[in-house]
Amino acid sequence: MNKSNKHKNYDILNLIGYGLSKFDNSFISQFGFSTKTDFYNYCVFIKLADTGSVIKNRMDLFDPFFPENNRKGWWQKGNTYIHRKHFIDNLFGNELVKEYADIVKMYLQENFDNIQFQTIPKPIIKSRFKKLQETGLEAELYFINNYHNIDIFKNAILNDARLYGDGYDFQMNINSNYYLAEVKGIREEKGRFRLTENEYKKAQEYKEKYIISVVSGLNNIPNFIIIDNPIKNLKFKKVIISSQERNEYHLKENIC
Repeated sequence: MNKSNKHKNYDILNLIGYGLSKFDNSFISQFGFSTKTDFYNYCVFIKLADTGSVIKNRMDLFDPFFPENNRKGWWQKGNTYIHRKHFIDNLFGNELVKEYADIVKMYLQENFDNIQFQTIPKPIIKSRFKKLQETGLEAELYFINNYHNIDIFKNAILNDARLYGDGYDFQMNINSNYYLAEVKGIREEKGRFRLTENEYKKAQEYKEKYIISVVSGLNNIPNFIIIDNPIKNLKFKKVIISSQERNEYHLKENIC
């Protein structure tokens, strides 16, 4: 397996880079700083990053997606990293600077020693915060924003079925035809995923109309791996989850 490009503080670095790009100095003022250099040094002091340039680089990554800040950042990368913005937008994009800074403070309090802030985030923010490290949600958002790049779904109309919990994430309608798309996320370039019993049964029932859409490389640059009729084309092993009285079906080998 390829060595991961993911920084150990990947999630909080993305949150901070997004905040710096979107809110500029108003963001750092929420932490009591008047210059970005002082804020960078604080991040180094709490061991969030080894150098201040790590923080600045993460701001540069997001800068092209916030043209109102008048900074080009990593413009030459195009939309390579826009999936990170889409993910944070989905969770916290409507928050004002204070509320957004409170999210960052909450993360720092929970993950770094001896850091305390006087913040009481709203319950809905805490609920969204729990979703921050969920690979599945990040992969689903990438699929929603990029499924037209998949040949079989190029002209499809997406129906979101995630709330129904019926063994697939989306129904993809193409004229009078349709497919069921189940999205799985893998942080590295290759790896494994699992199917719930419900997903496994749906894959058995719909066969070639059931499509596993794997989003690999979430740690860096995502790519799609498309598998139709997964029960026929992949090998799974049944795993009994006795504590929850349910079954899962784990992929036997990595996909790449």
